[in-house]
Amino acid sequence: MSDEHVICRIDDRVCTLTINRESRKNALSPEAIEAFHDCLDRVREDPDVRVVCITGAGGSAFCTGAELGDGLSDKSRAVFLRYAELLKKIHLYPKPTLAKVRGYCLAGGMGLMLACDISIASDDSRFGTPEVNVGLWPMMIGALIFRNTLRKRAMEMILLGDRMSAEEALSMGLLSRVSPAPSLDREVNDVIEKLASKSPIGIRIGKEAFNTMAGMPFEEALDYLSGRFAEVAGTEDAREGITAFLEKRLPVFKGK
Repeated sequence: MSDEHVICRIDDRVCTLTINRESRKNALSPEAIEAFHDCLDRVREDPDVRVVCITGAGGSAFCTGAELGDGLSDKSRAVFLRYAELLKKIHLYPKPTLAKVRGYCLAGGMGLMLACDISIASDDSRFGTPEVNVGLWPMMIGALIFRNTLRKRAMEMILLGDRMSAEEALSMGLLSRVSPAPSLDREVNDVIEKLASKSPIGIRIGKEAFNTMAGMPFEEALDYLSGRFAEVAGTEDAREGITAFLEKRLPVFKGK
């Protein structure tokens, strides 16, 4: 078995990042966090990569959060800061990101999933924020939890520390969709194929614009987005997309 904490594989316009710690329920080690940073930085400007998919090795866990075996120390605080930086990097990433979840998705694993644009889970997966059970609190991932679900439901999940089903997570808005376990690979691959067929520059400009306007007042947001629409409409990909639509053919996007 590979001793890599995260396996980074690029194939057919997709970069797949697999947490490779199945024996430890894919818990995040400092090495895994750094590997995520390194790979995301490397493929950020790679024109051959159009989608990033994050998943976990094996079928029992997507990610169960940070390893706590060594307790909390000054070193671990530095690791948590790097984890927070990783969540920001994924959330603001210029390419579409997708979390493929099978098995347990807990604590820091929830953060990785919620930082992605799309999250698809098998129906036998389990979710939760168990930090309260060991005297901790889901601090960093809270910034993402409250951007995806209502406060009352989020606080119940955080305060009780219980695990929930995939359907419960879906109803809370924590997931994009739930798939029967045998169909998960096929469903994720279908979504990835669609994402990879879109304009890379259109997605980059659009994601950046939406992230920037998230905290703006309504009128300011509209003014800002109208300017960004002019920007995306002026790209070669936009002209190709409109031409292809009028000619009743599939567009060939080049990311320009």
